[in-house]
Order: sequence, then C-alpha cells, then structure tokens
Amino acid sequence: MVVVAAAGMMLLSACGSESSAGGSLTGRSFLSISVTEDGKPKQLAPNTRIGLRFKDGNVHAETGCNQLGGEVSTDDGKLTVGELGGTEMGCDPARHAQEDWVGQLLRDRPTWKLEADKLTLTRGGTELVLQDRETAQPDKPLDGTKWSLETVIAGQTASHSVGSEKAHLTIAGERVTGSTGCNEFQGIVAKTAGKLTFGELSTTRKACTGDDAKLEQTVLGALKGELTYTIEADRLKLRAPDGNGLDLTAR
Repeated sequence: MVVVAAAGMMLLSACGSESSAGGSLTGRSFLSISVTEDGKPKQLAPNTRIGLRFKDGNVHAETGCNQLGGEVSTDDGKLTVGELGGTEMGCDPARHAQEDWVGQLLRDRPTWKLEADKLTLTRGGTELVLQDRETAQPDKPLDGTKWSLETVIAGQTASHSVGSEKAHLTIAGERVTGSTGCNEFQGIVAKTAGKLTFGELSTTRKACTGDDAKLEQTVLGALKGELTYTIEADRLKLRAPDGNGLDLTAR
C-alpha cells in the first residue's frame, strides 16, 4: 500500500499504557464492522466505514467525510484523545453528521478492548466494533480492479452525485479503459512508485447532455498527466499536484 499524508492533518505526540485492555494498538489500523446505540444498529452514511489508525502516539480517524487526528492516551482502558485537528473538506449532510458523531465519541473517552483482531469502543449505550484492516478488507490490487467513481475532490469540497458510479476505470499493465458515465474511453498509463501518468484518452462519440456531460468533463479533466495514488482496502485515491482529484471504490 502506498501512503500519502492527508493535507491539513495535525500530528501530535503522546504515550500511554495499553496493558489493561488486552494488547497494543500501536501501528495498527481498524475498520468498523458494527455500530450500535442503545442496543439498536446505527446506520452509517452510504458507502462509508469508520476507520481508526494508531501511530506514533496519535489516532487518525476516517469518518466518511474529513479525516481527524490527535494525541491519544490508552491508560486505564480509556481512549483519551487530545484536541482534534483534521482536513476541512465540505461533504454532504449525512457524512458531516457522521464526522461529528465520530469526533464526539473520541472526545468522550470511550473504554476500549482489544481481542485478537477486534477492537471495541464503548461509551454509554454506544458500541463501535472494528476489525483489523488487513483482515476486514485487504488492499485491492491496482491492476485488474474495476474502480468506480465515488467522490470528486475540488479544492476543499468533496462532492458525490447520484449516478456518478457509472464512471469507472480499469488499469491493466500500461492500458487504462473505462467510462466517463456517458462515453467509453481508453488510453495509455505509466506507473511508478505511488504515481500514475495518464496519456491522452480517446473516447467514443456519444452526445452527452446535462449531468452526464458535466460528469464526463470532470472525469476527463481529472485523468490527465501525473497523479499520485493511494490504495486503502477498496478505495483508490487519485490526486493532482493541486490536491484535486477523484476517490474511487472497487466494484
């Protein structure tokens, strides 16, 4: 997996005893497998999972919207998080609400318990169960996977529109094929460590109107030149030097 740091993330340092809760969290990453509130399942925002990564005395949270991070202590079976910093992208209301929920849970000093590859956070009637990322969802290979568009990143805004998943791409060696959501495309792509360089893409000639035309323009505009890429589980992130890009999901 290639890792690129999230812009705007505040990194702090801390240390804490982990012996009272069943093991060490340091260096491990987890993805949510269930969330309950007062004994009832809590629905997460569509196409999202909550992720936690523990590194260098910090916890980094994937909320489904922005990423949050801060100093963490694990003393006495409590997850105690210092001031949270994070990225500041605009997201839809459901994802924003989920980000607020995750942030509040971390601020509320939940108890934690690690059993083999499962981490459970509990606070009041809320229980968040996560599984080691490598077990829950191994990284998909770049080549041969069909990557469908999920989110468009433009400046500090992350947008998702209904039907955007019609746009997709597949990389096979030095070839890339896919769809803009309206027309099919193909072209050449060069791969180096953590980077993809797209040549000019050729497309079919179907006339596109309305939202389909806007989506096609966005996709073709993003798949140009050199982009950095990261893969985490079933998510592929493509970023241009200015920070704009696409987030895609394996289908």
